[in-house]
Amino acid sequence: MNPFFLSIILIPVIEIYLFIKLGSQIGAFTTISLIFATAVIGIYYAKYEGLNTIKSAVKQLNENKKPTYEIFSGAAIAFAAILLIIPGFATDTLGFLMIFPITRRLIFHRILKKFNNKSIKTKDFIEGEYEDIEDENNNDKKI
Repeated sequence: MNPFFLSIILIPVIEIYLFIKLGSQIGAFTTISLIFATAVIGIYYAKYEGLNTIKSAVKQLNENKKPTYEIFSGAAIAFAAILLIIPGFATDTLGFLMIFPITRRLIFHRILKKFNNKSIKTKDFIEGEYEDIEDENNNDKKI
């Protein structure tokens, strides 16, 4: 089964399970309050980190460097903000992990390490020289 479709099914199941377990331990009102609090705090912190990422990207551009990390970081912050808006404790946890710069760097490092291991290997090339040869018949023709 496709992992995307599997996650569409599993994420709500996990969230419902966590709602039931935490709600029975701390109460329904406290659970609902936590859902709203994590969303509000997460969105404000995502805004703060997003502005820092934009400042860092502008600094990189002013130094004539590519803001590659900042682009990926901005995308991760936007995704984390979406996860924080979605009600649930598992998505909030993942969203907060993606917003904090330290854990975001660790996640990026793991992903890049995974892709670097699968990097494109050097292909076999045949080196040689070439010379353009003009056709003698083309030089003799006059138009």
